[in-house]
Amino acid sequence: MDGMELLERRMKPRRPAAEQPEPLTERGAAERRDGKGKPEAGLQQLSEAAALLLLGLFVSAQWALVQLSVHQLLIGGGGGEFSPGRARKHLEHITGVGPRPVGSVENEVLTVNYLLQQVELVRAESAAGPHAITVDVQRPTGSFSIDFLGGFTSYYDRVTNIAVRLEPKTGAQHFMLANCHFDSVANSPGASDDAVSCAVMLEVLHSMANLSTPLRHGVIFLFNGAEENILQASHGFITQHPWAKQVRAFLNLEAAGVGGKEVVFQTGPENPWLVQAYVHAAKHPFASVVGQEVFQSGIIPSDTDFRIYRDFGNIPGIDLAFIENGFIYHTKYDTPDRIHTDSIQRAGDNILAVLKHLVMSEKLADSSEYRHGNMVFFDLLGVVVVAYPARVGTILNYIVTMATFLYLAKKCSLPSNAGGRYVRELAYASCVALLSWFVTLLSVLIVALLVTLIGRSMFWYSHFYTSVCLYGSAAVGKMLLVHTLAKNLYYGRVRRLELGELFFDVSLLLWCCVLVYLTQRGLCSAYVPMLMVAFPLATKLLLSGHFRNRGASLCYAVLYLLGLALPYAHLMFLIWVVFEIFTPIMGRSGTEIPPDVVLASLVTVATILLSSFFMHFIYLARSTKRVLAALGTVFTVMFILVSCGLFFPYSADLASPRPKRVIIQHTTRTFHAVDGSVERMDSGLWINSLDYTGMSHVTPHVPEINDTIRTRCADDLPFCGFPWFLPVKFLVKKNWYLPAPAVSPKSPLEFRLLSKQLTEWGAVKLSFEAKGPSHMSLYLLPQAGASLTGWSFGDGTPQFDLNGEYFIFYSHGLDAPTWNFWLEVQPPPDPSDEKGIISVAISSHYFFGDDRRTPELDSLLRKFPDWAFTSSWVSMYQMYRY
Repeated sequence: MDGMELLERRMKPRRPAAEQPEPLTERGAAERRDGKGKPEAGLQQLSEAAALLLLGLFVSAQWALVQLSVHQLLIGGGGGEFSPGRARKHLEHITGVGPRPVGSVENEVLTVNYLLQQVELVRAESAAGPHAITVDVQRPTGSFSIDFLGGFTSYYDRVTNIAVRLEPKTGAQHFMLANCHFDSVANSPGASDDAVSCAVMLEVLHSMANLSTPLRHGVIFLFNGAEENILQASHGFITQHPWAKQVRAFLNLEAAGVGGKEVVFQTGPENPWLVQAYVHAAKHPFASVVGQEVFQSGIIPSDTDFRIYRDFGNIPGIDLAFIENGFIYHTKYDTPDRIHTDSIQRAGDNILAVLKHLVMSEKLADSSEYRHGNMVFFDLLGVVVVAYPARVGTILNYIVTMATFLYLAKKCSLPSNAGGRYVRELAYASCVALLSWFVTLLSVLIVALLVTLIGRSMFWYSHFYTSVCLYGSAAVGKMLLVHTLAKNLYYGRVRRLELGELFFDVSLLLWCCVLVYLTQRGLCSAYVPMLMVAFPLATKLLLSGHFRNRGASLCYAVLYLLGLALPYAHLMFLIWVVFEIFTPIMGRSGTEIPPDVVLASLVTVATILLSSFFMHFIYLARSTKRVLAALGTVFTVMFILVSCGLFFPYSADLASPRPKRVIIQHTTRTFHAVDGSVERMDSGLWINSLDYTGMSHVTPHVPEINDTIRTRCADDLPFCGFPWFLPVKFLVKKNWYLPAPAVSPKSPLEFRLLSKQLTEWGAVKLSFEAKGPSHMSLYLLPQAGASLTGWSFGDGTPQFDLNGEYFIFYSHGLDAPTWNFWLEVQPPPDPSDEKGIISVAISSHYFFGDDRRTPELDSLLRKFPDWAFTSSWVSMYQMYRY
């Protein structure tokens, strides 16, 4: 029996006065004194104000929709249309060469030649038109420090950029930048990350070059060839290319998943006119300032070229990315056939429309004039984007807060609140609600820990619905139980109708507290609690008569749900996006973060948010026994099934693969003493799991990978003495090292000390040279008491990571010279004769060519099950003490 049916109980004759429960307030008597049982005049005025606020929000949304349609009509004509067919051909050709790591022939020659060939075809086709196309192939060298992954330094040498400049034949002074990257990680064809974006950009270039009306400003299409090497090529362009000085804003096309809708998840900094341009121009809007603030908080272990253009170029932009199906991101399954033509069409339509709008805008000429504040932006189910300045959002947030305050203050002014009775009851009920949240979260986390301890972690990875059944039923059941106990034990003699109204006020108050907190923090995401306060408040005030009218309970229920429809639909959409992003991330977030704890927390928070304005129905219901029994049954059955291992985390189903990610390096390690002699040397297959389950599911298939070959971090060696490709040892601490014969690449690493000098201020300057493959990592570990005071990288100031070590990521394109660099070390007062003043280690990574494989590596890979995706290569690690 639902809550609305239970409201009709008030239609039945009451019990004798001696058996009546004690009312919570004297509201009924006050209303009788008012004459007709209607709200007082002040409350009516407040209802009208809230209704006007609600109406204003709807009018604003409709006006935005009209503006969207008008602007699309204005920018829609006069040029070629976007062709998804041609874009797909580009995509298939780019991915057809295979993986494209930096330095490989596939990336530096084959893909570059194809892109240049296509640009030349576009230039020839549009030669008679009003636009000119200029092409420049840039191969920059440089270095910079970045605080991504705990902080490290990047050095690149002769990586590749293809810059295509489209402008009117009369010339242009101001340019938009459209950026994609054509390189990929090793072992993946990189269709979504980011070949599809480059394919879309080629077709957008074709469409814009064939416009019959000349553009007001120009566009630079940058096909950068070294993004997967931690944003190197974009840094080379924005800091070194002469065209970069004319760039006023940018669009960056990225991917964190495969296909689907591309979402705007970063804008700015500031420059609200860019968001307004997207709102007016995009044909299929999909944007969220919540995603922007979550991404920029750093909790998602990823970054894009947006950071480079923002931090090093000081230009504003828009970051777009595909987010669906992140389970196969950076795997062999990222193939063109998984990207639907609809996704290509959608992305092309949006990017073409936005670029056409921006290059015809006078604001692009001097964007600094419009650099004021941030924007609140969000789309309503992909139909229309609502956007307004953050300062307007702050005003709106405080208006809604004040309306809530007046609503609650009015109740406090009633005669029934003598002695602050209503305030006390509101405070007690708020404590009950907060207690229910705490108990619910604690209970669900205990369940998640039990699942983790019995070895069933990530059971939901291939069956997401199971997490909802287990953790969702536990969350809903525990919350329902706490409120049922409160209702029966504490509020046993209070009328259900009064309790229902009280707990509605509690939900309103708690959401309002969140609204004030986020607004005070200056977060644009405060619009979410604003919607969750404004619409329920307006609905409640407009339906106050229905709420008290015993005969109108069904009408009240329908109208109440209609009033909550918009904010709840938007909230559920945001929750879907969160799970769409974070669930796949748990498969590559390392071995130290229990994914079930994270997912259980997300499910619980989602339950708390969605239950907020339905919480008072618990107090309107006669009984919750049946619901509790049903939830308990679902939870018990699911827990038993999970404990029995019925749900396997991974899947090799080609229609919907859920691979386990494993990294394997066949490596040879050499450790040198201070005098240059070899202390020890070993070789093996170094194995890392990228998720929490480690090798527990792999061991039955590959029995030699077990705890007998587990390794521990050697704190006295740079980066534990292993060839880390990226500085992620704080995320991946479970490692296995299986002995194997030494590797002997055809192009071995050559590393030597060129000079050692004592400076006039007592520091030791060490100069080195290194010659090796396209990818190398340098690790520096000063000994106790010593400090690294300078080096030849970045701005000259050494940047260490979270553990006080230094990581330098190196890559080069074709025909790169020897890598030369120097370090300056301040020695300790009493340097050790055995350990010296600093340990320097360098590793070389062979991602392509004949040196990438060994018989031992291939033999091990063949033993892995088909649901495991193994990314493998050969590496060498050499450590020296000076």
